[in-house]
Amino acid sequence: MPVPHVLLSAAVSLDGYLDDTGPDRLLLSSPADFDRVDEVRASVDAILVGAGTIRADNPRLLVNSAERRAARRAAGQPEYPLKVTVSASGDLDPDARFWHTGGDKVLYTTDKGAARVPRLPADTTVVPLGPDIDWRALLTHLHDVRGVRRLMVEGGGTVHTQLLQQGLADELQLAVAPLFVGEPTAPRLFGPGAYQAGRLRLCETRPLGDTVLMRYEPTAPGAGPLPHAADRHWLRLACELAALCPPSDTAFSVGAVVVAADGTELARGHSREGGDPVVHAEEAALAKVDVGDARLAGATVYSSLEPCARRASRPRACARLILDAGVRRVVTAWREPDTFVAGADGCGVLVGEGADVVVLPELEGMAVRPNRHLVG
Repeated sequence: MPVPHVLLSAAVSLDGYLDDTGPDRLLLSSPADFDRVDEVRASVDAILVGAGTIRADNPRLLVNSAERRAARRAAGQPEYPLKVTVSASGDLDPDARFWHTGGDKVLYTTDKGAARVPRLPADTTVVPLGPDIDWRALLTHLHDVRGVRRLMVEGGGTVHTQLLQQGLADELQLAVAPLFVGEPTAPRLFGPGAYQAGRLRLCETRPLGDTVLMRYEPTAPGAGPLPHAADRHWLRLACELAALCPPSDTAFSVGAVVVAADGTELARGHSREGGDPVVHAEEAALAKVDVGDARLAGATVYSSLEPCARRASRPRACARLILDAGVRRVVTAWREPDTFVAGADGCGVLVGEGADVVVLPELEGMAVRPNRHLVG
């Protein structure tokens, strides 16, 4: 199911701490970075913090700039983004500033936690998620029920760690302050555990006073049938490649990217590439990877349109080419309509031979765009 774009935001010391152990909050951001955070808050639909952050920092999580609040109202948005928190236990202070400032709030908790939640203001919705906190269910609820398309997550470290380790964070905005904390018991940004393979993509660096903003995106594909944040990035690239296809009235325009498990791009291709009027996108991309490349076994093929199951122009359809290459995971945006082949089911062919197929329908419109003349 579609989920919001998840943006993790944090300020840390040079040695990776969120705070020290003193009684007062350690201010890591510069004035310029505080203003940047306010700008980001004004741009999102919701802001989330864990219950531990509410207990430790007692934040208000408001858009402080009157001009930015006015711009939100002029755009038909609430003055303040939706405020969201998560508490498995339901052990919350009803007098915290979080509950008494800004607009609507949502508390996600467990079934047991819901029974312990104290009386909260009327603009707060309590949503039990079952026996445990299920982050995918939480994000799906925010997307489908609350209409959240962009979610800013401001802490704490446990929340950031869980979202990143589960492949649910689309970007990380990290402000690094020029100081050290050096206290072993102080809170850190990320905890131990299994993270994505490979390197994140550095998208931006920007000095903000004496701090530096670094913005990263994950690159490693997911594993298995569940989508990960990096899957959306690579599939968008495949859809962009589809726009490069020479026009045709008798074939779809499709883009494809082959990505190794560590996030390394192995190859890309698009329909009718290189002047070949019948080459398919997946075929063009796979032809650029050595057949003996061991990385194919753990790779993911991203294709804007599901790989074909049958074709007349080549001996092997693209679903078969993918399987023969050893790839066992495919991510696509659009199931093939009956325009040229009735009952096409490349996804079924792949799944039938043990491959994982992920369909991201939120990108279907982007995949369809260069093919509108064929499907209306």
